[in-house]
Amino acid sequence: MPGMTEYIEQPIVAGLRDKASYVRRVAVLGCAKMHSLQPNTEIDGSIVNELYALLRDPDPVVVVNCLRALEEILKDEGGVVINKPIAHHLLNRMKDLDSWAQSEVLTFLLRYRPRSDDELFDILSLLDTFLQSAHAHVAVATLRLFLHLASAHPAVQADALLRTSAPLLATCGAGSRELRFAGLCHVQQVMRSQPGLFGTHYKRFFCGYSEPSYIKFRKMEILVELVNDENVALVLEELRSYCTDVSPELAQAAIAAIGHIARTYSEKCLDILTGLLALKQDHIMSAVIQTFRDLAWFCPQSIAAVCQTVEACVDSPQDSEGKQALLWLLGEHGEQISSAPYVMEGYIDGLKTELSSAVKMELLTATVKMFLCRPAETQDMLGRLLHYCIEEESDMCVRDRALLYYRLLQRGVEETRKVVTGPKSDPSMSVLTGRQEEPISQWSSTFNTLGPLSGHNVCLQTVCISAVDQPSDSAEKELLPGSKEVTLSSPNDTEEEISLSLGPSLSHEAFEKMWLDLETLHRQTLGFPRPKTSPDTLQAALQLVKIQTLAFTPGDTVPWKAYIYTRSTETLILAELLQEDPQSSSSDETLVVSVKQQPVLGDIQKKVWDEMPSEKNPPPSSWSSRFDQGLRLHAERRIGVTDLDLG
Repeated sequence: MPGMTEYIEQPIVAGLRDKASYVRRVAVLGCAKMHSLQPNTEIDGSIVNELYALLRDPDPVVVVNCLRALEEILKDEGGVVINKPIAHHLLNRMKDLDSWAQSEVLTFLLRYRPRSDDELFDILSLLDTFLQSAHAHVAVATLRLFLHLASAHPAVQADALLRTSAPLLATCGAGSRELRFAGLCHVQQVMRSQPGLFGTHYKRFFCGYSEPSYIKFRKMEILVELVNDENVALVLEELRSYCTDVSPELAQAAIAAIGHIARTYSEKCLDILTGLLALKQDHIMSAVIQTFRDLAWFCPQSIAAVCQTVEACVDSPQDSEGKQALLWLLGEHGEQISSAPYVMEGYIDGLKTELSSAVKMELLTATVKMFLCRPAETQDMLGRLLHYCIEEESDMCVRDRALLYYRLLQRGVEETRKVVTGPKSDPSMSVLTGRQEEPISQWSSTFNTLGPLSGHNVCLQTVCISAVDQPSDSAEKELLPGSKEVTLSSPNDTEEEISLSLGPSLSHEAFEKMWLDLETLHRQTLGFPRPKTSPDTLQAALQLVKIQTLAFTPGDTVPWKAYIYTRSTETLILAELLQEDPQSSSSDETLVVSVKQQPVLGDIQKKVWDEMPSEKNPPPSSWSSRFDQGLRLHAERRIGVTDLDLG
């Protein structure tokens, strides 16, 4: 009833001054409700002043309700303001509040910064008793406030972490599965700065039989970090029992955990992993072979033992990840495995029935490496493999890889060796050290938020990409579950960056609208200049949306062009991106895309290029004036047409 809103304010304001505390509690929440009914109206300053005055109400529930209401009403202005008098008043009233109200007040106190060290330590003294609260959410909220206020005092932060270890451990054994999982995630976050804090309590992280898998995964990750000389035998025995779990995912995770411990205690772990191969179960064998591959890369001293075990293994893995790991071992260390060429020949004979393109490409690389170290035994099978991949294979990536190796071998064995061979182990792992302790300030801003539960750290660290996002003191950023942001920058232009947010896929209409909006904004703000992004950066960006690149013109060329293609199960699409000089073009539309579609039947790439309009498809003779030699070779290799003259 919209007409009733103008009559609401008077009884609510009267309720704020009522003698009964219960009436004041409800009236304070009514102020927030009144604002939500009329969000576009101007904020009434008198009501805001009344709510600030009620922060000194004798009833603790009224105080907390005032904070909630002010936060809702003033959210467009940054929320409730916590100054020195309000902060000290709230700290003195903490003992009168219930546990949930204490947790909420501690979150609001994060907005206050003490003016001096004396004031800081007075506040920490008031908060000290709440570090060991019986309620886990109060203890964790207090710890976050401690870490925030004492950011300039690392010793105080370390002492606070030590004192809060008991409530965190109690949370890891809580009856609620959700609370237990949250406690494990926060323990992992604390261990990034204090790896040995929970070392004596490692048995608390042994998995229970009835626990769900997501809790078992977290506990195994923590156990790997807690291993030392005293408990390594017991931890390995516990992990070994998980390797025969009925869940294949859990068993593989346990094997991977043993492989991680093997980087430090290789001899003990190799005995366990070798014994697991005798079980002859596909998922266990695949995980063990993948662990051997990682162990050979990270621990050069264990290569001989790994090769001996792989050679004694009679069966082969059946899944694609296990096949790739085995082929990598055969290719890298084939000279130490006497049966390597014969095992590889079995994969080559069954290539027509292999469905995974990743396995085929790994087989190509491994066979070429095997040929470089044992040419007499590998020459015939390598020829058969290259012939099949070039002449009969339908996957363009596999055919592209085979053409690359074929042309390398035409240049000579030594040239091929320079390109294909590399280090057999990670050169940075020659000296194994413990995990680097991170500064507490690197993760304290996301402590007691959804960040630890999402499975992603504030510093997104992968093999290929490392992006660091440090939140400022005034703005706290929480990482949402399942989201990640990747930044790609050009090596030649450090000022301009391409930011890619990986989220749900867009519909064609939404993508087209977004493209047009970005194009208009680009034209308005930057005058629509020629792209300064390097070809490698643009190629990486396009590959995230499954678009492959053929060739680029140099960045300073006018007009700037790029040839791209994508494919589905029945269609191949070739496109030309053309960006003209806006000063010489009379039309507002300066980005032209010409697209040609054709069913994927036989060798149709040449037909597609021949059938494209002449003004969009220049004759091969003009390519030499538009591309340098390296790009022309790149275009020839990407198109995969052996009889097309590209100049």
